[in-house]
Amino acid sequence: MGRTELTSHDQDPAHRLSLDEYWMPFTPNREFKRDPRMVVRAEGMFLWNDQGAKIIDASSGLFCVNAGHSRREIAEAVGTQLTQLDFIAPFLRAHPKQFELATRVAELTPGDLDHVFFTNSGSEAVDSAMKFALAFHQARGQSGRNVFIARERAYHGVNFGGVALSGLVNNRRKFGPGLPGVVHMRHTHLKENAFTCGEGEHGADLAEDLTRFVNLYGAENVAACFIEPIAGSTGCLVPPKGYLKRVREICDEHGILLVFDEVICGFGRTGEAFASQSFGVTPDIITMAKGLTNGAQPMGAVAVSDRIHDTIMAAAPEGAIEFFHGYTYSGHPAACAAGLATLDIYRNDGLFERGRALSPYFLEGIFSLKGSAAVADIRGYGMFAGIDLQPVGAPGARGHVFQKKLFDAGLHLKATGDAAIIAPSLIAERTHIDMIVDVLRKTLAAL
Repeated sequence: MGRTELTSHDQDPAHRLSLDEYWMPFTPNREFKRDPRMVVRAEGMFLWNDQGAKIIDASSGLFCVNAGHSRREIAEAVGTQLTQLDFIAPFLRAHPKQFELATRVAELTPGDLDHVFFTNSGSEAVDSAMKFALAFHQARGQSGRNVFIARERAYHGVNFGGVALSGLVNNRRKFGPGLPGVVHMRHTHLKENAFTCGEGEHGADLAEDLTRFVNLYGAENVAACFIEPIAGSTGCLVPPKGYLKRVREICDEHGILLVFDEVICGFGRTGEAFASQSFGVTPDIITMAKGLTNGAQPMGAVAVSDRIHDTIMAAAPEGAIEFFHGYTYSGHPAACAAGLATLDIYRNDGLFERGRALSPYFLEGIFSLKGSAAVADIRGYGMFAGIDLQPVGAPGARGHVFQKKLFDAGLHLKATGDAAIIAPSLIAERTHIDMIVDVLRKTLAAL
């Protein structure tokens, strides 16, 4: 292959950037390097590309930047922290901000999910939650509970545990059979709920898939059920009315842990701190990441209930490691500083409340695109929406072209297959929503 280089408009022409060495994730690398789209600056609701063009960010980066880009408060907190304590091993040692951030997160979580374990990503949070579930059942003498139930069209990260739980074929097909003992309920994307804003009327009965697997494998063998309250990366699949409550009931009936993956839904996306609060269903475990630090530092977390925490602790001998798991960068000082500054912004700026107030206007604007010939379906809840395109050619081909055309027209969003996912930062104003809808409308018309 020939060498690929790039010169930005504001760079010295003698300084050319090589594109060959970096292997990009989830990207057709050869195509990108023939026609790269670079971002060099961000502020508030906007990005700027390497040619100086201004682009509105309609997906909060990757559903991370809930408080808007380049918040000075976070940058200053991270910078100060790095000059005071850049790193301390998290095994047998600690620093105060780990405990402070865990307390602040526990103040936001529902029910008694008051014990927080830090990771570096949502993928790690999901794999850690799987281990918590296994450890809990072993601690109470039910080590045979090692089957996990997830859903089709689910996304639970890219580590082997999360890939096994995920129900997206392209995330699985290249990597062999994955972990054993994982089965999948049907997804809840039904034609009967097409173009429904909020929870659909049809599909609550799909929760009975969980009962079917209990009957097939035996409740005594099932550890946990993993669910995204709103399936995110697959294109914003909002649960039908009553679905999550029925899943909770079945889990309680059979001693199965319910895990909500809130990596995307958490930190104000649905109008509350967590989607579990929006839907009135409290899980036993919550995984989170992304909005925890506003995307400014890599960080994830798992929040577990008092019952899980106390059971695992009580089963270990005094002086023993109760939960034999962790990461070199668990609760990294800079990430904790970013998390604390981010939670301050959410609280001081009232961003969860602000997003909740803006949601009707946002959803009305997105659903106004229903008349486009290119649109097959629209779904949405809170500050989160998905638009399915009528497919043309191979699955996902039209969605891929669409996101590139949008970027060139001044709008960034995430596309999965033929689904475009819109999730603006919670600092958005009506003028930003109007801008997003206008670019979407014009680009859809030109497809």
